[in-house]
Amino acid sequence: MRKILVVVDMQNDFLTGALRNEEAIQVAPYVLDKIKAAREAGKTILFTRDTHDENYMETEEGANLPVPHCIRGTKGWEIIDSLDAATNADLVIDKETFGSKDLAAYMQEHADEIDEVEFIGVCTDICVISNVLLTKAMIPNKKIYVDAAGCAGVTIEAHDTALNAMKACHIKVVNQGKEPWRV
Repeated sequence: MRKILVVVDMQNDFLTGALRNEEAIQVAPYVLDKIKAAREAGKTILFTRDTHDENYMETEEGANLPVPHCIRGTKGWEIIDSLDAATNADLVIDKETFGSKDLAAYMQEHADEIDEVEFIGVCTDICVISNVLLTKAMIPNKKIYVDAAGCAGVTIEAHDTALNAMKACHIKVVNQGKEPWRV
């Protein structure tokens, strides 16, 4: 059986760019440690990458979040250098909205070989929760974890609300309260 680590949207625009987030900056070293440990343990490592086109402001998301970000091909769209996605990712999945249909399809396609899936990344309250719940829908009888210490939300309150919502959906949340930005 296979164990998967999903690293959600650890991109320049979410850490230091257009949607800069101090908590996300603080989780980056923890995320790198998780990736290294996953690689050593033989886990499959998937990265998601929020991906928008030049017409972002004309989209539904652009109307509600009028901050152009993660525009395909820009520096802000790239996964942060320290995570070395080119080396560490078994697969990078571009997604045009919060939850990835392609990630969900991957989970469904490989359901028989998956034992557990663990999520880390940003933003807990938008893209992490969306992808966790899509994964739960695709593989409902598999163990799904969120490592809170490797996540950051738009706000601390939104992060905590999202973790509680995931718990209510039978997602195992670990290390809540141990986030680097809480200490």
